[in-house]
Amino acid sequence: MSSIPQPVPPSWKDLGKSSNDLLGKDFPIFGTSLEVKTKTPNGVTFKVAGSRDAKSNAIAGDLEGKYVDPKNGLTFTQTWTTTNILRAQVELDNQVAQGLKLDLNTSLLPEKGTKAAVFNATYKQPAVHTRAALDFFKGPTFTADAVLGRDGFLLGGEASYDVTEGQIKRYAAALGYSAPDYAVTFHGLGNLSTYSAGYYHRVSRDVEAGARAVYDTKAATGGVSLEVGTKVYLDPTAFWKAKINSAGVLVLGYTQSLRPGVKSSFGLAIDTQKINDATAATAAHKIGAHFVFEG
Repeated sequence: MSSIPQPVPPSWKDLGKSSNDLLGKDFPIFGTSLEVKTKTPNGVTFKVAGSRDAKSNAIAGDLEGKYVDPKNGLTFTQTWTTTNILRAQVELDNQVAQGLKLDLNTSLLPEKGTKAAVFNATYKQPAVHTRAALDFFKGPTFTADAVLGRDGFLLGGEASYDVTEGQIKRYAAALGYSAPDYAVTFHGLGNLSTYSAGYYHRVSRDVEAGARAVYDTKAATGGVSLEVGTKVYLDPTAFWKAKINSAGVLVLGYTQSLRPGVKSSFGLAIDTQKINDATAATAAHKIGAHFVFEG
């Protein structure tokens, strides 16, 4: 009797992605941001992104150009930020071996002469997803992670090794289960000093729910921080999101696709413990918006 083919499990960084996206995305509460994407006939994509921080009024932005050659599995991305940081990324996918992706990330800050270069190798096949990264200028540091999956069960781990000092600087582990309509993930991070649990459930076609609990053994306050949220689709072009945490902060988000290629999102955060405190209300409550134009 032949065994059931196993799917490729998510990468280490994507373990718990469903609950993380539900509780972390589409809540633009820290100011106003704008994103414009265009694509030329020869396949070059340009993206201009800018944001204004509501607290400091600081404006930041970046210009990104990306060229994709699907035939040869090559992707080249160049980014220039308003802080004068130059970034470049070269990706080569499924060319050396099936399931193997190689990429090199570099960055340069000319004013300070600061530079960085990280080489990544990702290999994925049914039931296994691994990655290795070498940071040439920090350490150098070698980082490796792997996720194994079978019948919905997921087991992952990560470790970072400082080549110069000859010792492991960071390690973490995770365990999870993923089904079509729900997922549960447990993480032990920061050398197993911080523990988190995430839960995601697609209740129906129009409703999603999730929760996340975090326990930091080194935190002075102690206890477990908890966050629960939901997402409700009004129609194929609009949805509401809401979440609240154990500190009493309620966050609301609304996203609307105005037309193909045009999307707007609005966010509002309310500290429910300071609603009646007029002095602290201004600093405690936040509001923001995000707009995307894609052509």
